[in-house]
Amino acid sequence: MSRSAPVAPTCASVLLALALTACTGGVRGTPGGSGVDDPYFPKSGNGGYDVTHYDLNLAYAPDTHRLTATATLTARAAQDLSAFDLDLQGLDVGKVTVDGEAARWNRAGQELTVRPAEDLGEGETFRVTVRYSGTPETLTDPDGSEEGWLPTEDGGVLALGEPTGSMAWFPGNHHPSDKAAYDIAVTVPQGLEAVSNGELTDERSRGGRTTYTWHTGEPMASYVATLAIGDYDIRRSTTPAGLPVYVAVDPTRAEASRKVLARIPEILAWAEDAFGPYPFSSTGAIVDRDGDTGYALETQNRPFFPGVPDTALLVHELAHQWYGNSVTPKTWQDMWLNEGFATYAEWLWAEDHGGDSAQETFDALYDHGEDTYEDLWTFPPAEPPDAAHISDSPVYQRGAMVLHKIRQTVGDDAFRAIIRGWAAAHRHGNADTADFTAYVEKRAPAEDFGGVWEEWLYGEGKPGRR
Repeated sequence: MSRSAPVAPTCASVLLALALTACTGGVRGTPGGSGVDDPYFPKSGNGGYDVTHYDLNLAYAPDTHRLTATATLTARAAQDLSAFDLDLQGLDVGKVTVDGEAARWNRAGQELTVRPAEDLGEGETFRVTVRYSGTPETLTDPDGSEEGWLPTEDGGVLALGEPTGSMAWFPGNHHPSDKAAYDIAVTVPQGLEAVSNGELTDERSRGGRTTYTWHTGEPMASYVATLAIGDYDIRRSTTPAGLPVYVAVDPTRAEASRKVLARIPEILAWAEDAFGPYPFSSTGAIVDRDGDTGYALETQNRPFFPGVPDTALLVHELAHQWYGNSVTPKTWQDMWLNEGFATYAEWLWAEDHGGDSAQETFDALYDHGEDTYEDLWTFPPAEPPDAAHISDSPVYQRGAMVLHKIRQTVGDDAFRAIIRGWAAAHRHGNADTADFTAYVEKRAPAEDFGGVWEEWLYGEGKPGRR
């Protein structure tokens, strides 16, 4: 094939290129993606940038159910950007600025597309501020459960975000692969509490309203950000190691929950021995009355419970602070890395506290598990069939069974080293199933894990007994 000679640029084309460059501040960007191609939630998250900090200033009026808010996101451009998207479901946007300059924007479903006055260069740090208001929505997950902004029986609200509900109350990059620090200021009528993640850094009342300011310094995925507004009994303490404990309990559940919540320091001390140093700067719990939601959630620092938890559930949600909150999945396909680990933590707790051994729990589940979990053998833990099944029993129970098969393969001491090392290797980061299998094989190179991966992690149906 012959190649024609290059055409010399004309004066007009050179002048046009110079003009375009001047108008864009020297950057010729392209729009960031309107999703990150998650296999189960392809619209979640956005391409082209990484958020490092959320500054949320929220005011909520329970009598009108109206939220008035300003969100400022500090982010770093991962490419030359002419536009980028934020996830925001519902709510009315009033104004958007980028680095203090008014930006054009438009809405399409959950996508808020922002066009800065000047293109952003790759590696550039920028701040986008969104002023918005309205009545936040309650969203329904593919599995039928409710999330997002949840009104409670006492006139308050709960904000719960797994997997996508956080976009119902603030704009952001709502995918677990993008974690950030948070500062959340919440103004409510005086007499109500506003509880969130991290540490309460300020509480001020003025003109019949109280503003609570919360700070989360460690990276947090948006789906474990939370807000609970209502009437709560607040208990503050510290663990023997000096870790702050902040517990908020619905007054109707205060006395019934006192004994189990008093075990938080004990459980954390046990978990540190099993999993390594606690990854966050505070701990605690939010206990609501039964009926407002149908599930517990590992909200960071402060797990949420719909009623008084038993010890096993408390162990499960606290174990998530290591597995799920600190080591966060890269995509929603990797949920078993959250739930399998937290479920196995329940087995280990029972084994260490006079209950069944993990082997006895495994055997009972293998022999009779389908009596309790009808779908136990319907799909492998690493490959849920769709978004409606990422929280089904194969992800939890069979996920825990995968971990036990690893333990059987390498022995107790090596297994403990693996689960501690995994939490340390990806502390405050993201990881997927391929990262985990590679890590296990590297830590135990003399062992053959082919059967564990092929039959238990990815295999269809009920594996053989061996």
